[in-house]
Amino acid sequence: MLDKAIRFLITLTCAILGGAALNLASPLLFTYISPEFFQAETGIFELTLASLVCILAGALIGGLGGWFVSPFLIGKLGKFTSFVEKQLSKMPINDVIAGAVGLAVGLIIANLLGNAFARIPIVGYYIPVIFSIVLGYLGVRITIKKRKEITGSFDFIKDILRSREAAKVVKAEEKPPEVPEPPAEKPKVNLVKLQKHKSKNYKLLDTNVIIDGRIADICKTGFLEGTLLIPVFVLEELQYIADSSDTLRRVRGRRGLDVLQKIREDESNLEVEVMNVDFEDIQGVDSKLVRLAQKLGGKIITNDFNLNKVAQLRGVEVLNINDLSNAVKPVVIPGETMRVQVVKDGKEPGQGVAYLDDGTMIVIENGHRYLSRTISVEVTSALQTSAGRMIFAKPR
Repeated sequence: MLDKAIRFLITLTCAILGGAALNLASPLLFTYISPEFFQAETGIFELTLASLVCILAGALIGGLGGWFVSPFLIGKLGKFTSFVEKQLSKMPINDVIAGAVGLAVGLIIANLLGNAFARIPIVGYYIPVIFSIVLGYLGVRITIKKRKEITGSFDFIKDILRSREAAKVVKAEEKPPEVPEPPAEKPKVNLVKLQKHKSKNYKLLDTNVIIDGRIADICKTGFLEGTLLIPVFVLEELQYIADSSDTLRRVRGRRGLDVLQKIREDESNLEVEVMNVDFEDIQGVDSKLVRLAQKLGGKIITNDFNLNKVAQLRGVEVLNINDLSNAVKPVVIPGETMRVQVVKDGKEPGQGVAYLDDGTMIVIENGHRYLSRTISVEVTSALQTSAGRMIFAKPR
């Protein structure tokens, strides 16, 4: 059905072009034929009989030519379409959208500049075309390379607008109290009482490790002992994240609450306790967690690199689940080969990035040309840190 519609359009276009071309050539055709019969007005768009005959003849010739040539053109168009689809399928959807936006911006700028140079004699007609080609290409290339910075600027603007809207809502909801009430007393921390809990061998969970979710699987294995402690200020932060207007943050917060519920319902021998304690003189959940761990003599379970370092500097033991994950990962030796799929570009030009099943990132030298393909790579080196493991490789 589509081929028939395209063939009809090609035939119609050729008929129109043929009629227009033969009409323009009619003065030459009737130079030696000048009977008054052909010069008579037909009353159709102020055309003479000669012009009408030329238009009909040209349309007939062009239509027949287009009808016979259209199968060849349709075949070429199908091959071109398949080529474009194949190339676009290799590109991430973010690059396709960024390229389309860049092309539109480039063509708009080319149109504005082209109008300014269009009045130049002789070359004025060609300058807009050159601008469209050059600026359109630059728009595509620049937006694809800088799409992360561009999207980051939009996120920054969104955060500013959201903060302003939140401030307006708070001001609108604020009402002066009819009768002044004395401020509620803040709960004080009983340091003596906290000292009595040191024998429980507490393991304190921070917000990041709860949202991560792996702690629930670790608890099932039975490797942890003692009591899992969830301070109330960590629960409040999870609730704040779960109530966020940002969709991604809201999903993360609800995931953390589900993980806590899963840990509490687990039938393992590990005890879970929620402690209603807070430090009003300290700002920041991480700082409160470190202070509570110091008072209880407990250990912090986290996957936050910065909290890991701060806690160690303040003499608090830390159980980093990233270290645990890295410890049980198989050792990768330089020279070892593996098959991976290149999923995106690296930070440096020409690099490609792939991931193992456990989430380990592999940086592939000259891997950009293998984007969206599964290839064999040879490990050149590996970098092991508390934040994770990174493998460097090159195509075989």
